[in-house]
Amino acid sequence: MPDLDPRVDYLRGQLPIIPLPPHKESDPDRLVAPPAIGCVASVYPVTTGPIIQTKNKRHKPIKQQKEGGGALRKLIIQIPCLNEEVTLPITLADLPRKVLGFDVVEWMVIDDGSTDRTVEVAKENGVDHIVSLPHNQGLAKAFMAGIEASLRLGADVIVNTDADNQYRASGIPDLVQPILDRQALIVIGARPIDTIEHFSPIKKFLQKFGSWVVKFASGTQVADAPSGFRAIHRDAAMRLNVFNPYTYTLETIIQAGRKNIPIASVPIEVNGDLRPSRLVKSIPSYVRRSLITVVRIFIVYSPLRFFLSIAVIVALPGILMTLRFLYHFSRGSGEGNIQSLILSGALFAIAGILAIGGILADLIATNRQILEDIKLNQLKDSLERHDLDRPRQNTPEAVDTHEIL
Repeated sequence: MPDLDPRVDYLRGQLPIIPLPPHKESDPDRLVAPPAIGCVASVYPVTTGPIIQTKNKRHKPIKQQKEGGGALRKLIIQIPCLNEEVTLPITLADLPRKVLGFDVVEWMVIDDGSTDRTVEVAKENGVDHIVSLPHNQGLAKAFMAGIEASLRLGADVIVNTDADNQYRASGIPDLVQPILDRQALIVIGARPIDTIEHFSPIKKFLQKFGSWVVKFASGTQVADAPSGFRAIHRDAAMRLNVFNPYTYTLETIIQAGRKNIPIASVPIEVNGDLRPSRLVKSIPSYVRRSLITVVRIFIVYSPLRFFLSIAVIVALPGILMTLRFLYHFSRGSGEGNIQSLILSGALFAIAGILAIGGILADLIATNRQILEDIKLNQLKDSLERHDLDRPRQNTPEAVDTHEIL
């Protein structure tokens, strides 16, 4: 039976079919992530024999079984990439193939619309899975595409790292240890910010400021919230939703705190700077985006407190001017201070609008939480149904075609 050419098909809508290059026996698993929610991309695993394609059926890779029974504990290390053909080999060379506490360690590269040889370099360096986004969608989208693909591939723990080799891969065992010890479901690698030479003073300040904002908004104690070096248990990964298109780092920690997901932080080491940061194109741009991210975090996750705080700030001058008018009015000279009363009335009206906006935003946030719970239940049900599929045999001919949401 000849190899079947991979195709991307979609569950919902009349979206065009995107053809993939013909499958090669030497290719690693290549996942093609959908450009929109609700799309399904097919997974084609490595095989030395023909691929058996199953149509009209969702599949999740069944976890390999030990001889004595019991699922293998799988760790997937994912790397979001955008034009990383130069730095990716250096990063991959440091990644471990064995980590204490896991029976299987696999590598995954998320290609965020690269135009260079990133995918070819990943194949040449032994990457097990490749998730290809149809075009550049940003770091946050690439991160979530990798998380969803890892869940479908049966990962018990997912480690996220950067393609520029910023984080020392030797810290991965320490990063996953709190999860193995059942002390946390998410572990953040805390960099020594003060000693990183290529960080400017303003960037160091903003990194610490971002961590403070996250502590305040989430109630967690994470030393380095902007760090992308993190380990995530599959139970926590299923509950993560990223709305910020710029970065996922702060938002996921806030979600963990608000959803009572146990989170921990461990110290890590960093490598030298291989290339300029893609997120920090310039200090003014970084400051602007950081401030927008902070404000958006408060609006999305603490809308009532955010709008009521602004309403109080706006109402305070109105209260003072009202008291001033009443004071002069009681002394018989109120007619000369009518402007204060008019201005205070305007401020009270603005404060009232802000307060009502906060109440409405809080109701919307509650509705969003309900939708997230529904999505979580659907994802759990989908994964459970995949686990009930027939177990894979050890022969290459029995490998199925799998699908990634």
